[in-house]
Amino acid sequence: MRIRLLGGLEVTSADGQPVRFATRKSALLFAALVLAGRRGHSRERLCEGFWPGRGDTQSRNSLRQALAEIRRWFPAAGNAAISIDGDQETVALTAGPDEADVWLFERKLADGGTANLAFAADLYRGDVLAGEVIPDGLDEWFGPYQERYRQKAQQLVERLSLAKPEAGSADEAACERLAERLLASDPAAEPAHRALMRIYAVRGHENAALRQFETCRALLKKHLGVEPEAQTNALAASLHSRDRHHQAQSAHDTAQPLQPVSIPARPHDQPSVAVMAFDNLGGAEDEYFADGVVEEITAALSRIRDFFVIARQSAFTYKGRFVDVREVGRELGVNYVVEGTVRRGGDRLRISVQLVDAETRAQLWSERYEGATEDVFEFQDRIAAQVAGAIHPAIRGAEIELARRKPPTSLRAYDFVMRAYPNIWGRRKDTNEQAIELLKKAIAVDPAYGRAHALLAWCHASNASYLWAEKPQSELEKARAAVDAAGSIGDDPTALAAAGSALSMCGDQERAATFIEQALKLDPNNAWAWARHGWIAIYKDEAAQAPERFQRAMTLSPMDPFAFAMRLGMATAMAKTGSLPQAVAIAREVIATYPDIIMSYRYLTAWSAMSGDLETARWAAQKLLTAQPNFTIERYRSLPFFTHMSEWADRVVEALKLAGLPER
Repeated sequence: MRIRLLGGLEVTSADGQPVRFATRKSALLFAALVLAGRRGHSRERLCEGFWPGRGDTQSRNSLRQALAEIRRWFPAAGNAAISIDGDQETVALTAGPDEADVWLFERKLADGGTANLAFAADLYRGDVLAGEVIPDGLDEWFGPYQERYRQKAQQLVERLSLAKPEAGSADEAACERLAERLLASDPAAEPAHRALMRIYAVRGHENAALRQFETCRALLKKHLGVEPEAQTNALAASLHSRDRHHQAQSAHDTAQPLQPVSIPARPHDQPSVAVMAFDNLGGAEDEYFADGVVEEITAALSRIRDFFVIARQSAFTYKGRFVDVREVGRELGVNYVVEGTVRRGGDRLRISVQLVDAETRAQLWSERYEGATEDVFEFQDRIAAQVAGAIHPAIRGAEIELARRKPPTSLRAYDFVMRAYPNIWGRRKDTNEQAIELLKKAIAVDPAYGRAHALLAWCHASNASYLWAEKPQSELEKARAAVDAAGSIGDDPTALAAAGSALSMCGDQERAATFIEQALKLDPNNAWAWARHGWIAIYKDEAAQAPERFQRAMTLSPMDPFAFAMRLGMATAMAKTGSLPQAVAIAREVIATYPDIIMSYRYLTAWSAMSGDLETARWAAQKLLTAQPNFTIERYRSLPFFTHMSEWADRVVEALKLAGLPER
């Protein structure tokens, strides 16, 4: 097989070399001929589809050039396995029946039988031409093919799962892989959900099968606004029946009633989460490992003081039985539930994790991790850190959305803080001012709310460092006062990170470092604290220590609202250590992604001028002045974070002068 269209476009020449067509149109024309098979296409239709509006003569000439390009890779000969045939009216690709994956896929489906269906399942790596850039107009040409094969793949995964391949067999594995590929491209592909439910049930994992049903129901509601089909509901009902039977048998054997769980009080009505026992999809000998993963994740989440984590002992009272997350939420008094599965096979390990809203059953976040089992404990720690780092912003995002939906009369201090969160990330002056007003309201409700004071300090420091305020020094004084008013925040990593960040902007790097290091001691997965730890290294003129810290922050929270500052921090460290071209490249990338981040233009101006690229430096300087007409080099140089790096500050000042920015 030398032609693959399912999941992308891969073609191999007669001598085994990867085919690289000179133009995208030639590659797509080749794909169109493969999909058409021996019947081919008329030249007229190809011209209209691939070169519309060019006129008959020009489009036919373009078609001839594209066909000539294809024939260079597959020259006609008596024994050629692949060749282009045609006359004045039609063009067709001639090849053996096993040369193209789409042809082989169709034949295996027609042949039937579990082995053939499993073979076809492995052929389907994704949609036709997945990942290929298809120009406007041609999407109408290839769209029907993509839909046709997607439907065939969904029918295939249904047929293969209903054939009930033996647990642990290669046929079962092929069915599972196909289901996961289908869901990766279409989370609402119901036949794929049903296939996984059947596979888990055959393995004896009714809990995992029922969780898959809940995931299916949540995704259908989210993406299509519909309930599961009758077939899916019937399958779930049969699984519920089996699960109740197993629970009754287990209760009879153990005769140990569940103990009621007491719900401790939580400060400021903070969100709460329970990490349930993960379903072990491997053998019984792996049960300890699945429990160990949950233990590590629970411990990692418990270090994040932004929310309350139910102890493992309480969450594990549900182990071995399927329960609705809404029931868990009511009984444990939690807002969110973490569920997952663990499977070890040979030297590979796969862990799937999802975060679910206990009230609405909506899936807020999910991820799958794979790796080798050579170093089990290191892998556990890494998974725990990544899961904790990802769940943290997912819960915060859900809380922000919840606060937005509350009527003003019901708002409390915590809700005001949640409303402020989206506005504190240094994007714009007006949103920063909104955050300040909301935080002041939180403090009015609860004057002892340390986190509100600490975030207020950060917002005032941002007003100064981004030069949004007419009198930066006044804002810095307000920031210091807010840190002092925060009082005892020694057990709140978020408050510590905010206060440390504010103090760093105020120039007090030693005290700032103390706050940040305490935040990381309490919560090693706090991306904001790691990012500010990197900036402190830069401000202390220890730039060589910064990249590792920024990288840690970006790994923990790749979609962080502060991602631009992490990237610019990494670039600043590179610029200070002699890698100006890389720093300029990152600044350009940040500007392209976040054109409203005005501080990016300061950096691009300075670094481009230092590199000798005055054209780019002057362009960036003009952009900066357009957004901040009152910007002067003197105001910028007076900011206190330059205190410990005067030599670098002098270089920046000279570069900004070269770019034409006003000195005063």
